[in-house]
Amino acid sequence: METHGANTALPVAELHLHIEGTLQPELIFALAERNGIELPYVDLDELRSRYEFTDLQSFLDLYYANMAVLRTEQDFADMTRAYLARAASGGVRHVEVMMDAQAHVSRGVPLETCVNGVASALATSEREFGVSTLLIAAFLRDLPEDDALEVLEQLLAMNAPIAGIGLDSAEVGNPPSKFVRLYQRAAEAGLHRIAHAGEEGPASYITDSLDLLGVERIDHGIRCMEDPALVQRLAKEQIPLTVCPLSNVRLRAVETLADHPLPAMLAAGLNVSVNSDDPAYFGGYVDDNFVQLTAVHGLTTAQRSALAANSIRSSFASEARKAELLGEVRAWEAAAGSISG
Repeated sequence: METHGANTALPVAELHLHIEGTLQPELIFALAERNGIELPYVDLDELRSRYEFTDLQSFLDLYYANMAVLRTEQDFADMTRAYLARAASGGVRHVEVMMDAQAHVSRGVPLETCVNGVASALATSEREFGVSTLLIAAFLRDLPEDDALEVLEQLLAMNAPIAGIGLDSAEVGNPPSKFVRLYQRAAEAGLHRIAHAGEEGPASYITDSLDLLGVERIDHGIRCMEDPALVQRLAKEQIPLTVCPLSNVRLRAVETLADHPLPAMLAAGLNVSVNSDDPAYFGGYVDDNFVQLTAVHGLTTAQRSALAANSIRSSFASEARKAELLGEVRAWEAAAGSISG
């Protein structure tokens, strides 16, 4: 089994990861060549120069444009395996991968192609990389709810190996209330439910995701700090918040990493974890996020261990897998010389 040094890295679960956001520039060019696609970039340097974003929408424009190179099951599998190899080397031991099926179907790629391609790589991940996996079907909130419902029904009809659903893309102007029927259907089907909320959208989107959609986990959630009553509720109920610090900085949700609310969220007793979101676009994988957070905020060994334990407990992994990984976190903390108690 290739764990790529994961035994020395902080063992974590990655709970906020868009597989399409792991497409590195080199792979984009390789897949374009394989599929005979002419890219609107002369070379890698020109493509990399586009990775300076002013807001969420400026990122989404490039994110969706680069998906054009994904055509075959092999393309989706290669993208997924490349992520898994890199994530394993950074300590990721369990990952819950979001896939934007609508973005592929809308450009003529069959639903089976994208699902089977990603799922084929996830199926061998634990054996090959030591990383357990789950697949989450994420839906685009800037499209109509009926479109999402149609795709969800197709996924259920094909018995797609999905563990849950999520809600992503442009948050502002697309409130959780728009997707009540989608989440009711997912609940009926026994699927886990998560949603992006409180990144660019207001804190009220977090409340509505919990109360109207019945979500078990909030992706991002940083703007909860603007609502003291919501912070109190989140702390009391220990609702998981999958925070993505480098992403927040790159998309200008916070000005600098020094301004990031993660330390304040920890101090408030919130159940936060550290994730990479779209690592190919935002300058870092999970381990990069930890390195930079530690450099800027001086995270202690105990704080990093707590963040890792939060990620594992907040996952949808089996209780046995959680126990195994929490044991790895304790071993890492002990090896790192932390003095508890």
